[in-house]
Order: sequence, then C-alpha cells, then structure tokens
Amino acid sequence: MSSVPFHYVDLRAFCYATEDSARVESALRTLMPEDAELEQTASEGHHGDRILVHSTRLERADEIRHVLSQLGALEPSEREDLLAELEERVDDNTSFFLTLSKQAAFNGRVERGDGITLRGKVEAYPATKDRAIEHVREALETL
Repeated sequence: MSSVPFHYVDLRAFCYATEDSARVESALRTLMPEDAELEQTASEGHHGDRILVHSTRLERADEIRHVLSQLGALEPSEREDLLAELEERVDDNTSFFLTLSKQAAFNGRVERGDGITLRGKVEAYPATKDRAIEHVREALETL
C-alpha cells in the first residue's frame, strides 16, 4: 500500500480497576508498531473506581501502514461486514471509527469486538463524507 488514506490514527483502550494494566497495554500494542509511544492517563469512574486510559496517536505513514496491515488479519467475513457498514463508520468530519476486541488482541489476534477504539482521520479532498468513505473502502479492499 503506497498511499496512506489517513492523516492520523488514534488507538485507545480503557483499563478498569478489575483489569491488569500491563495486559491492556499488551493488547493495545498488538496493533501498534514496536517503537510507537503509548500514553497512560488516570481517570475515575462514576463510583470512584480507577480507570487508566491507554492511548496513542500515530501520524507517520509507516505507523499508519502498520495498523492497516494488522487490520488485514480480520476474517474475510468481518472485512465484508466492515465494508458494508462504512456509511455508519465514517462521520461528517471524515473520521473513521472501529472497535476491536481487547481480549483477542491480548491473545495476539485482531478481531472486531469491544475494548479497543480505533479512530482514523481520513484524508479526503474535498473533505466530504462520501469522499472519505471512498478512501477507506479502497484502503480496506487492498488489505
């Protein structure tokens, strides 16, 4: 994949008080390049419980290509479903949203599910939703 259809990609996972922070970090790193930096921010839940937010923003083309290559590990049926849902997964601000399974990522697999949020700011000129959907579709079809 020579061109990168995103300005940047944000990855984020919450680590709740009942979870091991190292395991959540490991799950998130399954999608990230080795040298990418991971931030950790402490927060508090509604009942005062600890929540750590692990996040990173990947802006370099090679980093974004790495994330996209990881999405290539999705099952063909999951990719087909994702392509069918692009209208709902790209917003009017040309951002693409996807959630991935934190448990599967911890086990070294990439699957759709809950726990890891991927948000990509799509490069689209002119910056319209329809144009952004085209760019994401092209990127996903070449995985």
